[in-house]
Amino acid sequence: MHLKKWALVALFLHCSVFLSSCGVYSFTGTNLSPDIKTFSVLNFTMGTAGGPSDLPQRLTEDLKEYFQRNTSLTSQPGGGDLVLEGSITGYDVLAAAPTANDQAGLNRLNVTVQVRYTNAKDETKNFDQSFTYYADFPQDQTLNQNEARLLPTIRENIVQQIFNKSAADW
Repeated sequence: MHLKKWALVALFLHCSVFLSSCGVYSFTGTNLSPDIKTFSVLNFTMGTAGGPSDLPQRLTEDLKEYFQRNTSLTSQPGGGDLVLEGSITGYDVLAAAPTANDQAGLNRLNVTVQVRYTNAKDETKNFDQSFTYYADFPQDQTLNQNEARLLPTIRENIVQQIFNKSAADW
C-alpha cells in the first residue's frame, strides 16, 4: 500500500512538470505561451466624475500585484510582452432592490473600467473591453459611509475579471 502512494505521487509530479513545461497549463491558472516573459501595467486614469482620486492608482497596483502573485512573469514599467492599460469610465450609485413603496431598499455602487490589452506575441489575443462590478449598501446610509468598505471588493473582482480574460484566456 505504501508503495502505491509513492507511485501515485511520482506520477503526479511527472505529469505536472510535463504539463507546465510544455506551456499547456500552469497551476496558477494561466494559459500563456512559454515565450511570454514580461508584463506591463500602465497607469490607469480616471475618465469619469466621482470616485476617490486614488482609485486609478490602487487599481493599477492591484493588477501588478495580482499578475506577480499568479504568474511567473516579470513586471516592467513599459514594453512588456503583455501590456494592460485603461481608464475608469463609470463610478455610479444606483437604486437597487426597490421596496413596495417604490423606494430603494439598497443602493448599488457600480464601477466600470475600460481595459486595452496588448499581447506582443499573439495579436489575436488583444482586446479593448469594459469590465464592471458592483456592491450594495443600505439605502439609509451614504456612499461616504460605505465606500472604503466596498471598493476593495469591487477592485478585487474587476482585477480577477481582467486577469481571467487576459492571462487565463477565459
